[in-house]
Amino acid sequence: MPAEPLLRVEGVAKRFGPVAALDGLDLDVAPGEFLALLGGSGSGKSTLLRLVAGFETPDAGRILLRGEDLAGKPPQARDVGMVFQSYALFPHLSVFDNVAYGLRREGVARGEIARRVAEALAMVGLEGMERRMPHQLSGGQRQRVALVRSLAKRPSLLLLDEPLGALDAGLRERTGFELRALQRRTGAGFVMVTHDQAEALSLADRVAVLEGGRLVQCDAPRALYDRPATRFVAEFLGGANLLEGRAGADGAVECPAVGCTLRLPPGAAPPAGAAVPVAVRPERIRLLPATDAPQGANTAAGTLRELAYRGEAWVALVATAGGQVLRVVLPGGAAPPPPGDGVALAWDDDANVVLKG
Repeated sequence: MPAEPLLRVEGVAKRFGPVAALDGLDLDVAPGEFLALLGGSGSGKSTLLRLVAGFETPDAGRILLRGEDLAGKPPQARDVGMVFQSYALFPHLSVFDNVAYGLRREGVARGEIARRVAEALAMVGLEGMERRMPHQLSGGQRQRVALVRSLAKRPSLLLLDEPLGALDAGLRERTGFELRALQRRTGAGFVMVTHDQAEALSLADRVAVLEGGRLVQCDAPRALYDRPATRFVAEFLGGANLLEGRAGADGAVECPAVGCTLRLPPGAAPPAGAAVPVAVRPERIRLLPATDAPQGANTAAGTLRELAYRGEAWVALVATAGGQVLRVVLPGGAAPPPPGDGVALAWDDDANVVLKG
Protein backbone atom coordinates (compact mmCIF):
# COMPACT_ATOMS: atom_id res chain seq x y z
CA MET A 1 0.00 0.00 0.00
CA PRO A 2 1.21 3.53 -0.72
CA ALA A 3 2.43 5.54 2.26
CA GLU A 4 0.01 8.00 3.83
CA PRO A 5 0.71 11.52 2.56
CA LEU A 6 2.67 13.79 4.86
CA LEU A 7 0.42 16.67 3.79
CA ARG A 8 -3.05 16.38 2.28
CA VAL A 9 -5.00 19.37 1.00
CA GLU A 10 -8.65 18.47 0.34
CA GLY A 11 -10.98 20.80 -1.53
CA VAL A 12 -9.45 23.91 -0.01
CA ALA A 13 -10.98 27.24 -0.97
CA LYS A 14 -10.02 30.74 0.10
CA ARG A 15 -11.49 34.06 -0.97
CA PHE A 16 -10.34 37.60 -0.35
CA GLY A 17 -13.45 39.64 -1.02
CA PRO A 18 -14.55 38.94 -4.60
CA VAL A 19 -11.26 37.22 -5.49
CA ALA A 20 -10.99 33.43 -5.26
CA ALA A 21 -7.35 32.86 -4.26
CA LEU A 22 -7.90 29.08 -4.07
CA ASP A 23 -10.84 27.26 -5.61
CA GLY A 24 -11.35 23.67 -4.40
CA LEU A 25 -7.66 22.71 -4.43
CA ASP A 26 -6.63 19.08 -3.89
CA LEU A 27 -2.95 18.25 -3.40
CA ASP A 28 -0.82 15.62 -1.61
CA VAL A 29 2.81 15.79 -0.49
CA ALA A 30 4.57 12.52 0.29
CA PRO A 31 6.91 12.06 3.29
CA GLY A 32 10.36 13.39 2.42
CA GLU A 33 9.18 14.87 -0.87
CA PHE A 34 10.35 18.17 -2.34
CA LEU A 35 7.36 19.77 -4.07
CA ALA A 36 7.54 23.06 -5.98
CA LEU A 37 4.48 25.25 -6.48
CA LEU A 38 4.70 27.11 -9.77
CA GLY A 39 2.35 29.63 -11.31
CA GLY A 40 1.90 33.27 -12.18
CA SER A 41 1.14 36.08 -9.75
CA GLY A 42 -2.26 35.56 -8.16
CA SER A 43 -2.38 31.84 -8.88
CA GLY A 44 -2.70 30.97 -5.17
CA LYS A 45 0.79 29.66 -4.39
CA SER A 46 1.62 31.86 -1.40
CA THR A 47 -1.97 31.69 -0.13
CA LEU A 48 -1.67 27.89 0.03
CA LEU A 49 1.57 28.16 2.04
CA ARG A 50 -0.03 30.60 4.50
CA LEU A 51 -3.01 28.29 4.95
CA VAL A 52 -0.79 25.29 5.69
CA ALA A 53 1.35 27.36 8.07
CA GLY A 54 -1.75 28.59 9.92
CA PHE A 55 -1.46 32.29 9.08
CA GLU A 56 -4.78 32.13 7.18
CA THR A 57 -7.91 30.01 7.63
CA PRO A 58 -9.54 28.19 4.69
CA ASP A 59 -13.13 29.04 3.82
CA ALA A 60 -13.76 25.41 2.86
CA GLY A 61 -11.92 22.11 2.74
CA ARG A 62 -9.39 20.45 5.03
CA ILE A 63 -5.63 20.50 5.53
CA LEU A 64 -4.18 17.38 7.15
CA LEU A 65 -0.63 16.78 8.37
CA ARG A 66 0.16 13.08 8.87
CA GLY A 67 -3.60 12.48 8.93
CA GLU A 68 -4.36 15.11 11.59
CA ASP A 69 -6.73 17.93 10.66
CA LEU A 70 -4.96 21.23 11.32
CA ALA A 71 -8.20 23.23 11.67
CA GLY A 72 -8.01 25.53 14.69
CA LYS A 73 -4.32 24.88 15.38
CA PRO A 74 -2.23 28.06 15.67
CA PRO A 75 1.05 28.28 13.70
CA GLN A 76 3.26 27.54 16.71
CA ALA A 77 1.37 24.33 17.45
CA ARG A 78 1.88 22.89 13.96
CA ASP A 79 4.80 20.65 13.08
CA VAL A 80 5.57 23.04 10.24
CA GLY A 81 8.42 25.49 9.62
CA MET A 82 8.37 28.42 7.22
CA VAL A 83 11.10 30.40 5.46
CA PHE A 84 10.19 33.77 3.97
CA GLN A 85 11.76 35.51 0.97
CA SER A 86 12.78 38.40 3.24
CA TYR A 87 14.45 35.87 5.64
CA ALA A 88 12.70 37.64 8.60
CA LEU A 89 15.78 37.38 10.82
CA PHE A 90 15.78 39.31 14.08
CA PRO A 91 18.27 42.14 13.40
CA HIS A 92 19.13 42.60 17.10
CA LEU A 93 19.97 38.90 17.63
CA SER A 94 23.16 37.06 16.71
CA VAL A 95 23.22 34.11 14.34
CA PHE A 96 23.22 31.75 17.32
CA ASP A 97 20.28 33.48 18.98
CA ASN A 98 18.29 33.63 15.73
CA VAL A 99 18.64 29.88 15.26
CA ALA A 100 18.00 29.19 18.96
CA TYR A 101 14.92 31.44 19.18
CA GLY A 102 12.27 28.84 18.37
CA LEU A 103 13.93 26.20 20.53
CA ARG A 104 13.93 28.52 23.54
CA ARG A 105 10.24 29.29 23.05
CA GLU A 106 9.58 25.54 23.13
CA GLY A 107 11.47 25.18 26.42
CA VAL A 108 14.30 23.03 25.05
CA ALA A 109 17.13 22.57 27.54
CA ARG A 110 20.14 24.87 27.19
CA GLY A 111 22.60 22.10 26.40
CA GLU A 112 20.29 20.63 23.75
CA ILE A 113 19.86 24.08 22.22
CA ALA A 114 23.62 24.52 21.94
CA ARG A 115 23.97 21.09 20.34
CA ARG A 116 21.16 21.62 17.83
CA VAL A 117 22.34 25.10 16.83
CA ALA A 118 25.89 23.85 16.28
CA GLU A 119 24.58 20.92 14.23
CA ALA A 120 22.33 23.18 12.17
CA LEU A 121 25.06 25.72 11.40
CA ALA A 122 27.49 22.94 10.47
CA MET A 123 24.97 21.62 7.93
CA VAL A 124 25.20 24.88 5.99
CA GLY A 125 28.87 25.70 6.54
CA LEU A 126 28.37 28.58 9.01
CA GLU A 127 30.53 27.25 11.84
CA GLY A 128 32.38 30.07 13.57
CA MET A 129 29.74 32.68 12.70
CA GLU A 130 27.58 32.17 15.76
CA ARG A 131 28.25 35.65 17.18
CA ARG A 132 27.82 37.60 13.98
CA MET A 133 24.79 39.85 13.55
CA PRO A 134 22.55 39.59 10.47
CA HIS A 135 23.92 42.86 8.98
CA GLN A 136 27.40 41.31 9.02
CA LEU A 137 26.31 38.44 6.74
CA SER A 138 25.99 38.19 2.96
CA GLY A 139 22.59 37.56 1.39
CA GLY A 140 23.41 33.89 0.92
CA GLN A 141 24.52 33.53 4.52
CA ARG A 142 21.35 35.20 5.82
CA GLN A 143 19.30 32.83 3.69
CA ARG A 144 21.09 29.85 5.25
CA VAL A 145 20.47 31.14 8.75
CA ALA A 146 16.78 31.50 7.96
CA LEU A 147 16.70 27.93 6.69
CA VAL A 148 18.40 26.31 9.66
CA ARG A 149 16.42 28.44 12.13
CA SER A 150 13.35 26.58 10.86
CA LEU A 151 15.07 23.22 10.55
CA ALA A 152 16.57 23.35 14.05
CA LYS A 153 13.05 22.66 15.38
CA ARG A 154 13.03 19.52 13.22
CA PRO A 155 9.64 20.05 11.57
CA SER A 156 8.27 17.26 9.42
CA LEU A 157 7.28 19.87 6.82
CA LEU A 158 9.14 23.02 5.75
CA LEU A 159 7.42 25.72 3.68
CA LEU A 160 9.57 28.05 1.58
CA ASP A 161 8.15 31.20 0.00
CA GLU A 162 10.52 32.31 -2.80
CA PRO A 163 13.54 31.41 -0.61
CA LEU A 164 16.11 32.23 -3.31
CA GLY A 165 14.35 35.24 -4.82
CA ALA A 166 16.63 37.87 -3.23
CA LEU A 167 19.88 36.27 -4.43
CA ASP A 168 21.79 37.06 -7.62
CA ALA A 169 21.79 34.49 -10.42
CA GLY A 170 25.09 32.74 -9.65
CA LEU A 171 24.49 32.52 -5.91
CA ARG A 172 20.89 31.49 -6.53
CA GLU A 173 21.91 28.40 -8.48
CA ARG A 174 24.58 27.36 -5.98
CA THR A 175 22.29 27.92 -3.00
CA GLY A 176 19.56 25.96 -4.76
CA PHE A 177 21.79 22.90 -4.95
CA GLU A 178 22.67 23.35 -1.27
CA LEU A 179 18.97 23.58 -0.45
CA ARG A 180 18.28 20.33 -2.26
CA ALA A 181 21.14 18.57 -0.48
CA LEU A 182 19.88 19.89 2.86
CA GLN A 183 16.40 18.56 2.17
CA ARG A 184 17.76 15.11 1.38
CA ARG A 185 19.89 15.16 4.50
CA THR A 186 17.10 16.10 6.89
CA GLY A 187 14.39 13.98 5.26
CA ALA A 188 11.79 16.69 5.90
CA GLY A 189 9.08 17.38 3.35
CA PHE A 190 9.69 20.66 1.51
CA VAL A 191 7.03 22.73 -0.26
CA MET A 192 8.56 25.66 -2.14
CA VAL A 193 6.82 28.53 -3.90
CA THR A 194 8.75 29.97 -6.84
CA HIS A 195 8.22 31.98 -10.01
CA ASP A 196 11.43 30.55 -11.47
CA GLN A 197 10.69 27.63 -13.81
CA ALA A 198 14.29 26.41 -13.99
CA GLU A 199 14.49 26.46 -10.20
CA ALA A 200 11.33 24.39 -9.86
CA LEU A 201 12.41 21.84 -12.47
CA SER A 202 15.95 21.43 -11.12
CA LEU A 203 15.15 21.17 -7.39
CA ALA A 204 11.78 19.48 -6.98
CA ASP A 205 10.70 15.83 -7.04
CA ARG A 206 7.37 17.05 -8.40
CA VAL A 207 6.10 20.37 -9.67
CA ALA A 208 2.52 21.52 -9.13
CA VAL A 209 1.32 24.18 -11.58
CA LEU A 210 -1.46 26.46 -10.34
CA GLU A 211 -3.67 28.74 -12.42
CA GLY A 212 -6.44 30.89 -10.98
CA GLY A 213 -6.44 29.05 -7.66
CA ARG A 214 -6.75 25.61 -9.27
CA LEU A 215 -4.24 22.81 -9.73
CA VAL A 216 -3.88 22.27 -13.49
CA GLN A 217 -1.08 19.68 -13.49
CA CYS A 218 1.26 18.02 -10.99
CA ASP A 219 4.02 15.67 -12.12
CA ALA A 220 7.73 14.92 -12.08
CA PRO A 221 9.71 17.76 -13.71
CA ARG A 222 10.66 15.83 -16.87
CA ALA A 223 7.15 14.47 -17.39
CA LEU A 224 5.61 17.89 -16.81
CA TYR A 225 7.95 19.55 -19.30
CA ASP A 226 7.77 16.86 -21.97
CA ARG A 227 4.01 16.25 -21.70
CA PRO A 228 2.16 19.41 -20.66
CA ALA A 229 -1.56 18.80 -20.28
CA THR A 230 -2.95 22.22 -21.21
CA ARG A 231 -2.13 25.32 -23.22
CA PHE A 232 -1.36 27.20 -20.02
CA VAL A 233 1.21 24.66 -18.82
CA ALA A 234 2.78 24.37 -22.29
CA GLU A 235 3.24 28.14 -22.61
CA PHE A 236 4.04 28.93 -18.99
CA LEU A 237 6.65 26.19 -18.64
CA GLY A 238 9.34 26.64 -21.26
CA GLY A 239 7.42 28.65 -23.83
CA ALA A 240 6.24 25.87 -26.13
CA ASN A 241 4.97 26.67 -29.61
CA LEU A 242 1.21 26.16 -29.84
CA LEU A 243 -0.06 24.88 -33.17
CA GLU A 244 -3.79 24.80 -33.91
CA GLY A 245 -5.01 22.26 -36.44
CA ARG A 246 -7.79 19.95 -37.51
CA ALA A 247 -7.56 16.19 -37.75
CA GLY A 248 -7.98 14.50 -41.11
CA ALA A 249 -9.32 11.05 -41.87
CA ASP A 250 -5.78 9.61 -41.80
CA GLY A 251 -5.11 10.92 -38.27
CA ALA A 252 -2.75 13.64 -39.46
CA VAL A 253 -3.40 17.23 -38.36
CA GLU A 254 -3.46 20.10 -40.84
CA CYS A 255 -2.11 23.42 -39.50
CA PRO A 256 -2.73 26.17 -42.04
CA ALA A 257 -1.31 28.90 -39.76
CA VAL A 258 2.07 27.18 -39.98
CA GLY A 259 1.67 25.74 -43.45
CA CYS A 260 2.37 22.17 -42.41
CA THR A 261 0.90 18.75 -41.69
CA LEU A 262 1.53 17.21 -38.28
CA ARG A 263 2.01 13.48 -37.86
CA LEU A 264 1.23 12.52 -34.27
CA PRO A 265 2.92 9.79 -32.22
CA PRO A 266 1.17 6.38 -32.07
CA GLY A 267 -2.05 6.38 -30.06
CA ALA A 268 -2.50 10.16 -30.16
CA ALA A 269 -4.63 10.43 -33.31
CA PRO A 270 -7.90 12.33 -32.63
CA PRO A 271 -11.18 11.67 -34.48
CA ALA A 272 -11.47 13.07 -38.00
CA GLY A 273 -12.63 16.68 -38.08
CA ALA A 274 -11.69 17.44 -34.47
CA ALA A 275 -9.91 20.69 -33.59
CA VAL A 276 -6.50 19.74 -32.20
CA PRO A 277 -4.17 21.98 -30.15
CA VAL A 278 -0.58 20.72 -30.30
CA ALA A 279 2.48 21.87 -28.36
CA VAL A 280 6.00 21.62 -29.81
CA ARG A 281 8.96 22.48 -27.60
CA PRO A 282 11.34 24.98 -29.30
CA GLU A 283 14.44 22.85 -28.70
CA ARG A 284 12.81 19.89 -30.51
CA ILE A 285 12.71 21.83 -33.81
CA ARG A 286 15.62 21.58 -36.23
CA LEU A 287 16.54 24.63 -38.31
CA LEU A 288 17.92 23.87 -41.79
CA PRO A 289 18.92 25.90 -44.83
CA ALA A 290 16.03 26.42 -47.24
CA THR A 291 17.94 24.40 -49.85
CA ASP A 292 17.87 21.38 -47.52
CA ALA A 293 14.14 21.57 -46.83
CA PRO A 294 12.77 18.06 -46.14
CA GLN A 295 9.44 16.91 -47.49
CA GLY A 296 6.47 15.42 -45.65
CA ALA A 297 4.88 15.90 -42.28
CA ASN A 298 6.34 17.97 -39.42
CA THR A 299 8.14 20.31 -41.81
CA ALA A 300 7.63 24.00 -42.54
CA ALA A 301 9.27 26.69 -44.63
CA GLY A 302 9.85 30.19 -43.33
CA THR A 303 12.04 33.24 -42.89
CA LEU A 304 14.40 33.79 -39.98
CA ARG A 305 13.05 36.98 -38.43
CA GLU A 306 15.05 37.43 -35.18
CA LEU A 307 18.11 35.80 -33.61
CA ALA A 308 19.46 36.11 -30.05
CA TYR A 309 22.60 34.54 -28.54
CA ARG A 310 22.17 33.18 -25.00
CA GLY A 311 25.60 31.63 -24.43
CA GLU A 312 24.59 27.98 -24.29
CA ALA A 313 21.97 28.42 -27.01
CA TRP A 314 20.63 30.53 -29.87
CA VAL A 315 16.99 31.59 -29.82
CA ALA A 316 15.46 32.13 -33.26
CA LEU A 317 12.06 33.42 -34.30
CA VAL A 318 10.94 32.03 -37.64
CA ALA A 319 7.96 33.41 -39.55
CA THR A 320 6.46 30.39 -41.30
CA ALA A 321 4.85 30.35 -44.72
CA GLY A 322 1.41 30.22 -43.07
CA GLY A 323 2.12 33.38 -41.04
CA GLN A 324 2.64 31.98 -37.52
CA VAL A 325 5.95 32.74 -35.82
CA LEU A 326 7.67 29.76 -34.19
CA ARG A 327 10.32 29.94 -31.50
CA VAL A 328 13.33 27.67 -32.08
CA VAL A 329 16.15 27.01 -29.58
CA LEU A 330 19.41 25.81 -31.12
CA PRO A 331 22.68 24.63 -29.50
CA GLY A 332 25.12 27.49 -28.95
CA GLY A 333 27.74 26.32 -31.43
CA ALA A 334 28.10 27.71 -34.94
CA ALA A 335 25.88 30.70 -35.64
CA PRO A 336 22.65 30.09 -37.58
CA PRO A 337 22.05 32.03 -40.80
CA PRO A 338 21.37 35.76 -40.41
CA PRO A 339 17.88 37.24 -40.05
CA GLY A 340 16.15 37.61 -43.38
CA ASP A 341 17.35 34.26 -44.76
CA GLY A 342 14.90 31.61 -45.87
CA VAL A 343 15.03 28.47 -43.68
CA ALA A 344 13.31 25.14 -43.22
CA LEU A 345 12.03 23.62 -39.99
CA ALA A 346 11.60 19.94 -39.13
CA TRP A 347 10.79 17.91 -36.04
CA ASP A 348 9.97 14.33 -35.06
CA ASP A 349 6.50 12.86 -34.48
CA ASP A 350 7.02 12.50 -30.72
CA ALA A 351 7.69 16.23 -30.42
CA ASN A 352 3.98 16.81 -31.11
CA VAL A 353 2.08 16.83 -27.80
CA VAL A 354 -1.71 16.93 -28.05
CA LEU A 355 -3.18 19.21 -25.38
CA LYS A 356 -6.47 18.81 -23.54
CA GLY A 357 -7.58 22.30 -24.38
